Amino acid sequence: MSVPLPLADLFQAVADSSRLRLLSLLRVMELTVGELAQVLGQSQPRVSRHLKILADAGLVERRKEGSWVFLQLGPDALVGPLFALIEASGDAAAERQFEADRARLTAVRADRAQAAARYFAAHAAEWDQIRSLHVADSEVEAAIREALGDGAIGQLVDVGTGTGRMIELFGNHAERSIGIDRSTEMLRLARVKLEDSGVQAVSLRQGDMYALPLPDGEADVVLLHQVLHYAQSPAAAIAEGARLLRPGGRLLIIDFAPHDREELRETAQHARLGFTDESVLDWLRDVGLDARVVRHLEGGELTVTLWAGVRAGRPEQERKAA
Repeated sequence: MSVPLPLADLFQAVADSSRLRLLSLLRVMELTVGELAQVLGQSQPRVSRHLKILADAGLVERRKEGSWVFLQLGPDALVGPLFALIEASGDAAAERQFEADRARLTAVRADRAQAAARYFAAHAAEWDQIRSLHVADSEVEAAIREALGDGAIGQLVDVGTGTGRMIELFGNHAERSIGIDRSTEMLRLARVKLEDSGVQAVSLRQGDMYALPLPDGEADVVLLHQVLHYAQSPAAAIAEGARLLRPGGRLLIIDFAPHDREELRETAQHARLGFTDESVLDWLRDVGLDARVVRHLEGGELTVTLWAGVRAGRPEQERKAA
């Protein structure tokens, strides 16, 4: 009687040319089932069957985003050695096929860019209106950069990532960046933006600020950039962000000080018209963080404030270096 061997199951999972092509494509970027079928020239049901085999072997992970399902590679500890073996094989025919598939990804990128452009055009006036009310984005971004410092960030989680701007700015300083947004349209826009920016090790996920799709202690830095004013329960959103922090991890909130622009409730769906320092600091302390006001950026009708909360303990980067 033969004995089941997990290693044999792993090799069985990749013993198909289509599944090797799928892995090669997912090494480049996260893709939907439909996009993978488009590149391979196969039906979606057939591609789905191949993906199930890869997912059962742990080589691929599936993530639902609205009505779409995105695929990404499994843990690097598993897929890394597999790709090293593929590269060491010197299979010229396979590499030519992989290169042809990668070339066909240009059509996928073009489709995404067109959808993103349509969404941006529909909302640009609204975003420009809000920007006109406060200091330049460049000043805000410089203040965030100063607050984060020059060192390595570790694991970065951007809650309400929107267009992915925070990951575009700071993702290359992080070991890994995860952007989370409730809107599938915004995530599609962020994918195009980050693909063009060349930031590495990025994962974008659909999720709610009150129920982030990540385990406790996942992050070194959590950003809530211009997100809290959409929250009906800001304290709950802060508590959920704080849940992700490792010892020494930082939660950085960037939002408006109190203001009286009541029309933003209707034109931009703002649930809160800014926050006092006392309120934000109390919410941060209530979830066990050391809290402080980082900076007030005045100029224009709205003042942008940065608040920070730090989880007690030694940062992981320091523990690794010790």
